Amino acid sequence: MFFVKELEHRIDLHPSFFSSSARQFIEEKLFQDVEGTNTGTLMIIAVLQIDDVSEPKIVPGTGFAQYNVGYRAIVWRPFKGEVVDGLVTSVVNNGFFVEVGGLSVFVSKAMIPPTMKYNAEGSTPNFSESDGMVIERMSQVRLRIKGIRGELGQMFAIGSIREDYLGALLQ
Repeated sequence: MFFVKELEHRIDLHPSFFSSSARQFIEEKLFQDVEGTNTGTLMIIAVLQIDDVSEPKIVPGTGFAQYNVGYRAIVWRPFKGEVVDGLVTSVVNNGFFVEVGGLSVFVSKAMIPPTMKYNAEGSTPNFSESDGMVIERMSQVRLRIKGIRGELGQMFAIGSIREDYLGALLQ
């Protein structure tokens, strides 16, 4: 789910950037540092507004100036039970991996309908059903998140397509 959240980021500025355009450099560095990053619990999509740039503090021994920047950003946080769309990145005999933004989701064989069978023959491995639904690499799928685990800079999840209206999306 998407939210607008107030966040803070620390930026160290090299002495060579001490000038009248230091504020502009700090803003550019903030966009480069945080947009598209994953904190382990949420993903920062875009910085909306910079609310506050603190007074600089000189870091002893380095000469760098340290700024605390308060900003508002659009963030995405996945929740258990949420239905999301993603792209299949790989198919293995015990399930498949789906990339949903910056979230890697594994759908195990136990979370795939029993009518879908693993097929390793042909050009690419896939899970297919007799009615023609095929899940292979680069397929778009809709799934429900069953569990989420976050680490520093990464998120992982377990998903399921074993419910109505979930599975491969028609292209």
